[in-house]
Amino acid sequence: MDFVSILTAILTLLAGIGVFLVACTIMSSNLESLSSKRLKQLFSKAGNNKWLGVGIGTLGTAAIQSSGAVTVMVIGFVNVGIMSLTQAATIIYGANIGTTVTAQLVALGLSGGNSISTTLIFAAFAGIGAFMVLFAKNDTWKKTGGILTGFGMLFVGLSMMANAMDEFAALESVKLFLASIRNPLLLVLLGAIITAIIQSSSVMTSIAITMAVTGLIALDQGIYLTMGSNIGSCVVAIIAGFTSGVAAKRTAMIHLIFNVLGVVLFLCIGLIISVITGGVWTFGVIFEYLFPAAPQLQLAMFHTIFNVCTTCVALPLTGVLVSIACRIIKDVPAVQSNEPHLYFLDPQMLRTPVVAIRQLKAEIENMAYLAIQNYQRSIHNVTTLDNSDREEFNRTEDQLNYLNRELVRYALLLSNHQLSTFDHQYLVSTIRTVSDLERIGDYAKNIVEYADSLRQQEVRFSDYALQEIEQMSQLVTQLYEATKQAYHKMDMTALGRANQIEDEVDRLTDEMERNHIQRLALGICKPQAGTEYISLAQNSERVADHLINVAKTIRDLQ
Repeated sequence: MDFVSILTAILTLLAGIGVFLVACTIMSSNLESLSSKRLKQLFSKAGNNKWLGVGIGTLGTAAIQSSGAVTVMVIGFVNVGIMSLTQAATIIYGANIGTTVTAQLVALGLSGGNSISTTLIFAAFAGIGAFMVLFAKNDTWKKTGGILTGFGMLFVGLSMMANAMDEFAALESVKLFLASIRNPLLLVLLGAIITAIIQSSSVMTSIAITMAVTGLIALDQGIYLTMGSNIGSCVVAIIAGFTSGVAAKRTAMIHLIFNVLGVVLFLCIGLIISVITGGVWTFGVIFEYLFPAAPQLQLAMFHTIFNVCTTCVALPLTGVLVSIACRIIKDVPAVQSNEPHLYFLDPQMLRTPVVAIRQLKAEIENMAYLAIQNYQRSIHNVTTLDNSDREEFNRTEDQLNYLNRELVRYALLLSNHQLSTFDHQYLVSTIRTVSDLERIGDYAKNIVEYADSLRQQEVRFSDYALQEIEQMSQLVTQLYEATKQAYHKMDMTALGRANQIEDEVDRLTDEMERNHIQRLALGICKPQAGTEYISLAQNSERVADHLINVAKTIRDLQ
């Protein structure tokens, strides 16, 4: 075999790995986009039942073909307190089982007799999917086409890798070199390093399967490389977890501990079997006996059984794993930052749009809470002329301005990802919603300035005026509560109630203006307070307008 042939084989292998990785990304992103609403519902069902958590993790990973994406989702949920460490651990166990589906697909693709190969049949789906993406008008059909394209490309990449492996198998020097790597620990380490570099255990397992099929490596070598890929797959979770809070770091640590313990357990079992049988029986021998003449199936089945057995062992020990993670990642004293910041979002969540959109909604709901808090502070300020909470008011106003900028920026970044039609429409609505909430803060600021004017002139509103202001404040607060329920639960009944309250605000605004003019004529109210009172009523009415705008966004999302 000459130099050109060797170089061609190396380039073919790299191309195959590249196509396989891109295929995984295309298939995963389209599956995630198409099933985003179902995934949200699925993850929301995670309770204290450990087996349910495993099932959710398995189904979620099988649905989007990415254990890394599911793990990052879980870390995001833990980071914001939606999910406990115990719940997260069980879902991660399931994600490890779910990721074995890819290995089973690869084994199926490499199966077949002398007729048209299964790999070629599956690879043809790439063309079918591409035509669907190009010519379909419906968004769902386009994404389905994307899934089929990714699925077909998996087998195109697999075929290229297999062809490259055949070329290497013809080189005696390569076979001798690979045959010399027999140390299980070294093979596990090698599998972990390669997986960490390419950030895909599916690709590493697929490479090991093709190497075993072409005879480049023995089955035992492939088994240990596959075990190492489980450890290397933790890199994605570590990157996501260790750039977030303590809870997220602990979740990433649980993932690492779980996978390392699983590998250590099977290394010990393999050693015991070898010692007892004098080296006659190994994992490779056992799986060759169970699935004769099918090396691709032997390795794929080991991968599945390894993850299922590891989960069964770890499940009763979940509390212990959580405790170990908590001991390693200790609590840090909470530092109160007065600087504007995001509460629920971080850049890592952009890797999993399903989580990011959910957390974006949480940020917007929190922004609404901050806005109504400042409105209530402004009413307290203008009715009592007590300015003691002015510093807190100013901090919240700065936070609202910051959130206005950052949430719009985050929504635009999210819009660059493949999303379902529902999620895309939601992102469009968020830009208007964030602007509405920021304007509420501005009107609250206006009301505080009216209070400053009253203090300077040493005048106050009359008791009649104060009663009307209190009534207005109560109505606006009720409108906020109805808006919150409508927005959070997509509740059309709550939207109807919000519309009724907003009509009451409009009626009260007109009444306040008429009553105040009458009081001025009767000398009950001082003229110096007249302008501020009318402006306060109008600003409160505009606060209500912006709240109802937020509530009405759900009509476009039904």
